[in-house]
Amino acid sequence: MKARYLTAAGIAAVLAVAGCSSGKSSGAGSSSTPTSAGSSSASASSGVDTTSGTLTVWLQTDAQNGWPKEVAAATQAFNAKHPNVKVDVQYQTWADHLTKLDAALAATPPDVVELGNTETTKYMAAGALADLTADKGKFDNSGTWLQALEQSVTYNGKLYGVPYYAGARAVIYRTDQWQGAGLSAAPTTLDEFLKDGEALKAKYGANDPNYSALYWPGKNWYGAMSFVYGYGGAIATQDSSGKWTATLESAQSQAGLAELKKIYDALSKAPADSDESKQDSIMAQGHVGMIYGNGWEIGSITAPKDKGGNPDLKLAAFPLPGPTADKPLPSFLGGSDLVIPANSAHKDWAEEWINDFVGNQGMTALVNDAKVIPNTTSLLNLLGDNPFAKAASNSWFVPTAKNWADVESQNVLQTMLANILGGKQSIADATKAADAQINQILNGS
Repeated sequence: MKARYLTAAGIAAVLAVAGCSSGKSSGAGSSSTPTSAGSSSASASSGVDTTSGTLTVWLQTDAQNGWPKEVAAATQAFNAKHPNVKVDVQYQTWADHLTKLDAALAATPPDVVELGNTETTKYMAAGALADLTADKGKFDNSGTWLQALEQSVTYNGKLYGVPYYAGARAVIYRTDQWQGAGLSAAPTTLDEFLKDGEALKAKYGANDPNYSALYWPGKNWYGAMSFVYGYGGAIATQDSSGKWTATLESAQSQAGLAELKKIYDALSKAPADSDESKQDSIMAQGHVGMIYGNGWEIGSITAPKDKGGNPDLKLAAFPLPGPTADKPLPSFLGGSDLVIPANSAHKDWAEEWINDFVGNQGMTALVNDAKVIPNTTSLLNLLGDNPFAKAASNSWFVPTAKNWADVESQNVLQTMLANILGGKQSIADATKAADAQINQILNGS
């Protein structure tokens, strides 16, 4: 979602300087004959649909600037089956696309729409999107979609969209300091991560009172919830009746938060009441060994000095490890989804075009040419050792509840974390208070 997400190619360019190395080393979807307005059966002799009409597709300018060839290829593949259908791709901007979409939904909507994955819940809850549950098998790799992206298009157990591409978080670190502290391989467990951080602190913090081996702002809830989910916990779960139950008080969630506090107390001097919005510029000042951030932050940190960066810093990245070496902590995934408005006149055509665009063939081209993180775990290997792609292999997403945005706007998780990491409340007391708020908000009318 949004142009902030640096593609794997961009990340690789900034990480070209040597970093540490790790210590360890569905089939094609079917199409259907359109049955909605403007549709007719295909020619029995040729297998080609002779219906005429227009399929309107709204994509963000990221596609226009980053992978126009893949958009054109999808349309070409679609037109091979529907030669008389005009595919009208219209490019939108993140700043105003929701305002335009809200107006279009009340009149004549587009047939395919790109939404940021944190924007989709609003439209699912409002009943504005077509239910694709019965058609999931038509989409390539639907059995291996990235977990968090699939969650972002799922509401009350039903599917309302198709994952497009992702953006993940990883540990960004200074390679010169890593080597200076005698470190080489990337840590594969949180115990190793803490030990490596303590080595950085001993080497560079002895004469620098402002030094953080790991700069971790206390209100960084995207990062903190990775610990919660990595230890088997969750923010909240939904039962079959649709009721949500907050679960930050669970033993698993509290174990994750306890591990985070241990690491924070040992390695970070970031204020407990600060968030992660300025961590890239703070790292550029030279008093930080590691942060946990998005790929695009590498470009911000190493930007020219007049842009607030420090181009002299040598950076690399690795996935934030988990409690055991078999997989990293789950990363929150940003990214985009492709949805079909409920009142689209061409649902079947829209499904076909989406699969031509982000099905196996189209997604492979997107990964190979544009270096985006794919929508499926089955294609992550195409990005090789890219640390952000590796981080995307294990992911989490916020509850897709109608009122989730109110949890964010009321800073429930941020307040809980500031109180825990700032020592104002115990983990038990802080999580109990947060759960009470979350339950009230998510189950409110």
